[in-house]
Amino acid sequence: MPKQVDYADRRHLIADAVCRLADERGLEGVTLRDVAARAQVSMGAVQRCFRTKEEMLAFTLGRVGDRIGERIRARLVASPAQSAGTALGHAATEIALLREEHRAEARVWLAFVAQAAVNETLAATLKANYAALQEAFTHLVAEAAPSADGLTPLDASHEARALLALTDGLTTHVLIGHLTPRAARDVLHAHLANLWARTTGPTTAPADRPDQADRSDRSDRSDG
Repeated sequence: MPKQVDYADRRHLIADAVCRLADERGLEGVTLRDVAARAQVSMGAVQRCFRTKEEMLAFTLGRVGDRIGERIRARLVASPAQSAGTALGHAATEIALLREEHRAEARVWLAFVAQAAVNETLAATLKANYAALQEAFTHLVAEAAPSADGLTPLDASHEARALLALTDGLTTHVLIGHLTPRAARDVLHAHLANLWARTTGPTTAPADRPDQADRSDRSDRSDG
């Protein structure tokens, strides 16, 4: 019998090869031939999975977004009783890609963002990713910071857009060395603390900082 090919697994294998190449040389240096060699498959195998290079890149961008989303969901499953404020902090920290083990993923993500500025297909994929993230942030902000008596009601959608833009900016600042990962986390935590203070008062802000445990065991090695 002919060997059965799992095309879903092969597409993921190829996407992972694209990420490794993009991390090493940027998207400009990614060719179908190099991807095939890095994935250890034939050119024909790549072309059977993706009709064009553009389609392959769009799938890969979605794959990177999926991995980030999977980590966020894993945290939620691991700590189902956590507050919405804590969940929001965890999600923002994951999306900012501040940890050392996510540095290559951050470089790949920004390579795709740069390419999306001149590629409509990638831009559409990226906008869909951002729309989903903004929707999730909006839900968490609204749940974490309901308006209190005498305080101005929160515009959850506006705050979600601001937080999403902040996480993206922190990713860039860490990658170019303008901020250390620890300093970027401090900026993020300060923004969230100010959000809670403006809506429910400083005494009712979430007591547990989103990635406090991460700071204690990762900050020293990730700031290098």
